[in-house]
Amino acid sequence: MSSELKKLAKRRKAQNRLSDISAKEEHVLVIHYSCESFYDRPEGQTPRVTSIAVRNFASGQTSSFSIHKIAELKGIEFADIQNDYDKLEKEMLKEFYIFMEKHKSHDWVHWNMRDINYGFPALEHRFRVLRGKPQELDESRRFDLSRALIDIFGHKYIGHPRLIHLIKLNHIEPLDLLDGPGEADAFENKKYVELHQSTLRKVDVLSSILTRVVDGSIKTNSKWRDRNGIHPKIILEYIVKHWVFTLCVSALGIGSSVYGLLF
Repeated sequence: MSSELKKLAKRRKAQNRLSDISAKEEHVLVIHYSCESFYDRPEGQTPRVTSIAVRNFASGQTSSFSIHKIAELKGIEFADIQNDYDKLEKEMLKEFYIFMEKHKSHDWVHWNMRDINYGFPALEHRFRVLRGKPQELDESRRFDLSRALIDIFGHKYIGHPRLIHLIKLNHIEPLDLLDGPGEADAFENKKYVELHQSTLRKVDVLSSILTRVVDGSIKTNSKWRDRNGIHPKIILEYIVKHWVFTLCVSALGIGSSVYGLLF
């Protein structure tokens, strides 16, 4: 299969998954989490998790899990969180995985949560390090919105960092949202509440982007060629889907035939 046809297959797969998601919004969850920086870690430890937010796509109801909330419940001063971080993080992750167990049949939409640095595997590993037993979410229930956008609109659909530029282009209000370096700085400065607010805002932003992708109103820098390539099969698909173009081509064909008969 040519590279262009592979792109077409990926685009169709992503679009079909989005159609499935839009048909059962009440069983779709949008997830994001914050953690300490996963760069400059010479000893290779996975970054500590600070907060997790999970938003129901249909209702907007958001469940959140954070170390500062656990600390507050246990009567631990925020200034002393660092001293009990492992216990607080374990309790937070325990609550999160209880929630996941109850919602493992839902689809979980995320942004680049794919590997041990940042993603579902990283959360699972952190809980195991803390002697917990994570609920493993089936791969078929995970939907990477960031990768889907590349599959649909092409690699050049927006500049880097993609999420930040996509927010700006679509005029989505960032409010309390922090970028990657901002979250790392907040962690170093023990601004746990700011991290939590950023995490909550990010699931809100991701839900807004998902809504725009589903209803076709998302703005990108992608051109038709970026999305579809120039393979004849792709051009044929475009002709079939756009009836005006097809009608014009048919009219030209009929006109040519009449001209041939008359002259």
